[in-house]
Amino acid sequence: MFTVQDIQQFNAAGIKMEQVQQQIKYFKEGFPFTKVTKVATIGDGILKLDEAQQKHSITYYELKSLDKSIYKFVPASGAASRMFKDLFSYLTAAEQGNEAELIDQAKYKTAKQTIENLEKFAFFNDLKALLAKADLSIKDLLAEKKYSKILSFLLNEDGLDYSNLPKGLLQFHQYGNESRTPVEEHFVEGAKYCKMKDTTVQLHFTVSPEHQEKFEALVSAKKATYEKLLGVQLAVSFSQQAPHTDTIAVELDNTPFRLEDGSILFRPGGHGALIENLNQLDADIVFIKNIDNVIPDALKAETYHYKKVIGGILIQLQHKIFDYLEKLDAVNGDSQALIQAIEQFYKTEMCTQFPANYEKLSLIEKVKYLYTKLNRPIRVCGMVKNEGEPGGGPFWTENPDGTVSLQIVESAQLDANDAEQMHLLNTSSHFNPVDIVCTMKNYKGKRFDLLAHVNPQQGFIVQKSSDGRELKALELPGLWNGSMSDWNTVFVEVPVITFNPVKQITDLLRPAHQGK
Repeated sequence: MFTVQDIQQFNAAGIKMEQVQQQIKYFKEGFPFTKVTKVATIGDGILKLDEAQQKHSITYYELKSLDKSIYKFVPASGAASRMFKDLFSYLTAAEQGNEAELIDQAKYKTAKQTIENLEKFAFFNDLKALLAKADLSIKDLLAEKKYSKILSFLLNEDGLDYSNLPKGLLQFHQYGNESRTPVEEHFVEGAKYCKMKDTTVQLHFTVSPEHQEKFEALVSAKKATYEKLLGVQLAVSFSQQAPHTDTIAVELDNTPFRLEDGSILFRPGGHGALIENLNQLDADIVFIKNIDNVIPDALKAETYHYKKVIGGILIQLQHKIFDYLEKLDAVNGDSQALIQAIEQFYKTEMCTQFPANYEKLSLIEKVKYLYTKLNRPIRVCGMVKNEGEPGGGPFWTENPDGTVSLQIVESAQLDANDAEQMHLLNTSSHFNPVDIVCTMKNYKGKRFDLLAHVNPQQGFIVQKSSDGRELKALELPGLWNGSMSDWNTVFVEVPVITFNPVKQITDLLRPAHQGK
């Protein structure tokens, strides 16, 4: 199937032959479906803390995190092009149609909303200035119903070039005469719950190669201003998805998809590839949050509050687990009482059901088993009530090792032909907004190898196209799905105000992004 040139291509990207062969096998045979046993709900898989418990958790976090190395890990490689899909549809139609009639058609609702609310966008002043440089007036263009001219300056490279930038570099929020990008909003957030004892705030952004220079330029231009404003030292770093995490694309008959020059098409493996970037961080605590999930200062208080809540829960869990591990390490003689205590902890606080053969294990075997289960990375995931937003849901699922535990499951992981599984999916009351805090070191202070805790059987196969040709692509197990399926996991309810993604341009008109 592969030529000498193919193998040279693999080697240049650091991609192993066995890796490609396994991916071809997945295309042919598919991935096994995840088996959900029940929906995680409040009191049955999802913690809901009362006011006193929240206060205790925050106090615990503020006290116990002082001597910790803390990072804010922000996936930021996504392009903003999908935000403007509807606007491009309008621009295409406007080339042949009458704009005065087009703008009122239902299918161009996004374009109309954008035009009617231009002054509410944080980029308005920049757009107005660029048009003025070209001897154009927004006021005149609006009066003449030349909406496509305005949108063209917003999206294309002769203007703000927003369609070719990543979300992290777009102007999201307005503060008087100033505006902020999501990167800057993450600076502000980080200063509130990631500040270490020496006032350093560590932020790590994963970016695409073509945009890293622009991110670095923004940081260079804004860093000193925010350090003075926030009273911190910002330590900002970047990484890119490693080339060897790219996955092979195939034709519909599962043969390699070849480009005109004969080379094989490889595509980025999705956010699951970022487990390798996360694996490189030397940190005690890592908060994970997407680049576009930010809001203006006026509404940030609850975000700060709940980040510290889940941070406190994480450190308390870690202390309990470390204590149990130290005791297991020192076991000599009868350890029945210790084993029973750990079993109770695992069933109630870690929401895990042991495999059917567990009770048949000897005392020594139980000690080894429990030690292995405890000695893993830990994550606490915020869950918001499902109000129709897309995202992975919290479920109790069967795992390859025979356990049943909490997992974040996407719809694509379930068998769409299984009525019971679809019913469970549709009755889920919460979803994960990528609000995660985790710890990745063992009780001896050594970093776990996160790659050893990935379930490779939880990837995705998706339909895509290249130059008008259909193809099948493979996405690696999601960062918070299969890539973390072997982690010790706890779910906590957080309010919906903490989740404010920007999927399309008009999301920036929502009250949360307008600071209301």
